[in-house]
Amino acid sequence: MDDRIRRVVVTGMGAISPLGLNARDNWNAMTEGKCGISMISSFDTTDYRAKVAGEVRDFDPREYMDKAETLRSDRFSQFAIAAAVEAVEDSGVTESVDGERMGVYFGSGIGGMLTFSAEYRKLLQRGPSRVSPFFVPMLIPNMAAGMIAIR
Repeated sequence: MDDRIRRVVVTGMGAISPLGLNARDNWNAMTEGKCGISMISSFDTTDYRAKVAGEVRDFDPREYMDKAETLRSDRFSQFAIAAAVEAVEDSGVTESVDGERMGVYFGSGIGGMLTFSAEYRKLLQRGPSRVSPFFVPMLIPNMAAGMIAIR
């Protein structure tokens, strides 16, 4: 294995979860034994058997990106940017490492489900001309990594 690959170090942490909107709050909630699962509030659960979930509450993407960016990104990417901003700030790496020597490694199995459902609804109700031109960029799972890398 190449020596350069073995020199990767976690230098900072960031987190957005049902337990908190930053790494410290998440850690404190976990060590206090708090649970992030509660009654679903983001949509009507009347016709669903499941009524509980781990929802991220009170998240404001405008704390991490401008209004235009929030309109062109799905919520999962907004979470990713927020956690990455916190991790970079926590690390102090921008003062000590050349940006050309940095990379982004971010995993996401699926992304953009809120965008998918909203744009599909628009397609059915209002026609194809009303579907956002940002539909695909907002939907693809690797968009979060791309947005972090651009940042």
